[in-house]
Amino acid sequence: MKTISILPVWLRMRRTAARMLADRSGIAATEFAVIVPVMLVMFFGTVEFSSGVAVDRKVTLMARTLSDLTSQSTSVNDTDLTGFFAASKGIMTPYSPTPTLSTISELYVVPGSLVVKVMWSRGSAPRAQGSTITIPTELKVSGTYLIFSEVSYRYVPAVGKVMAPAGVDLKDVAYTRPRQSTCVIYPTPSSGSLPACPTS
Repeated sequence: MKTISILPVWLRMRRTAARMLADRSGIAATEFAVIVPVMLVMFFGTVEFSSGVAVDRKVTLMARTLSDLTSQSTSVNDTDLTGFFAASKGIMTPYSPTPTLSTISELYVVPGSLVVKVMWSRGSAPRAQGSTITIPTELKVSGTYLIFSEVSYRYVPAVGKVMAPAGVDLKDVAYTRPRQSTCVIYPTPSSGSLPACPTS
């Protein structure tokens, strides 16, 4: 019976394995294929995050501008408020102002109870006149008025639609005390003259 040594076969297998381990001709392409998707996600994620932060900052500036412009008047009408809304929306440049929802209201802190009531409200989602609202405790100064602005913006990432297809709602509010008078009077359409600052 003839025997066959497996030693040559074993040696050939070891040499082949060594050559395979030493062959690095395709490793760069493999690394590139693995790393590029990760790098692209990181890049576009950083860009979208930066844009989101910029838009959020602009929403804050819009709320402050809207309340500040209104608080500098002794009285306002629909034309004035339309101008204030337009001026505040201009802050969104270069982003589209279309998803912006803005509301401006005047609040009154009732003496004694410190209940905060809405005197008048105009904008995208006006509050009912006479309705109550919760504000920070430190702003509840008896018998005083506040100009209250609310701004929301639906930010839809250009690249991140897979993560947030409906977008992200960015919101902010601002409170400002009237600058030129006790309150900012908003006349009702039927009134011929401006009423005094209401107190209840």
